[in-house]
Amino acid sequence: MNEAIYDAVIIGGGPSGSTAATDLALAGHSVLLIERGGRIKPCGGAIPPRLLADFDIPQSLLVAKARSARMIAPSGRAVDMPVGEIGYVGMVDREEFDEALRERARHSGAERMTATFEKIERDDQAHPIVTFRRTRGGPIESVRARVVIGADGARSAVAKQCLPGAERVPCVFAYHEIIKAPPRNTDQFDAARCDVFYQGRLSPDFYAWVFPHGDTASIGVGSANKGFSLRGAIATMRDDLGLDRCETLRREGAPIPLKPLKRWDNGADVIVAGDAAGVVAPASGEGIYYAMVGGRYVADAAAAFLKTGEAKHLRSARKAFMKEHGKVFWVLGMMQYFWYSSDKRRERFVTMCDDKDVQELTWQAYMHKKLVRAKPMAHVKIFFKDTAHLLGLRAATR
Repeated sequence: MNEAIYDAVIIGGGPSGSTAATDLALAGHSVLLIERGGRIKPCGGAIPPRLLADFDIPQSLLVAKARSARMIAPSGRAVDMPVGEIGYVGMVDREEFDEALRERARHSGAERMTATFEKIERDDQAHPIVTFRRTRGGPIESVRARVVIGADGARSAVAKQCLPGAERVPCVFAYHEIIKAPPRNTDQFDAARCDVFYQGRLSPDFYAWVFPHGDTASIGVGSANKGFSLRGAIATMRDDLGLDRCETLRREGAPIPLKPLKRWDNGADVIVAGDAAGVVAPASGEGIYYAMVGGRYVADAAAAFLKTGEAKHLRSARKAFMKEHGKVFWVLGMMQYFWYSSDKRRERFVTMCDDKDVQELTWQAYMHKKLVRAKPMAHVKIFFKDTAHLLGLRAATR
């Protein structure tokens, strides 16, 4: 057995795992980042400018900048929501973005390895053993870790092994197709606009999207309905939008969690991050920013644990994340519960998005990743408008 001992072994090299690896390596810890390779998560790729600032992401990783979003109701009614003066929505391609984050971790001092995680084992020594295979059917190898970070996505093998109840976290399944973008803008496709479809025929319980990626575009859909054909929905959408003739470059699918785990650590030496911890925003499905924030909190908690040897520090990661973002997650969860339940409610939801107050606070909350408190009367107005729409009493007013 390889008796190498790392301060931290991180399973999964997505945004969360790579961020944790970079932070821990820069803090002087020995880090092994294990990424299985050959997998790209289905993702619209939208990130707020705050992410670029908080994590020092270069503009060169952006493949496009969206200046507006279009919300499409079951009736076909479209409501445009311009970002306005507060900025733009950055678009990234996960294949390039994730690899850049992994390389940054390596340049920061972390060791990279392409391998498939097997399991965590224990013996009479102090630190757990992480086992893996570098090739399919190859020999099982192992290293020891003072702390193990599971950043291996939804349905995390680390979480399933180490955290009771982790396998019961509700998920939607996301599927998208990356296509060559049309050569010119049309009303149906705009290289500077994100389109979101709230239509039961495309998703009975979530939404579908068309997001620009520069020379390419992501056409995707999510649903927790196991009997619903995601591929069929994409085919319908591409046909409707005249995108069926665009070349398909790749297809990807994966589960996306809908709720943060109640506990991220095992009380000893294992902690999870990113999708493995369930930190994907309800209603929107946004995960990149929250994964990186979660990875940073997990790195901080792991560093405190490594310094003191006290496992209680691992609990601080979830506590800090929920203090900062828990209220937003609750609000978005309520939105998804109410507005995605029927086409009648989806129609009202899109109508409500035509309200200027709603648009302004939506973009402010997205850009700053917190509920906006600067305009309390605007929140009051939106509350009453939202209630009226929910009860079907009237249409939104500007």
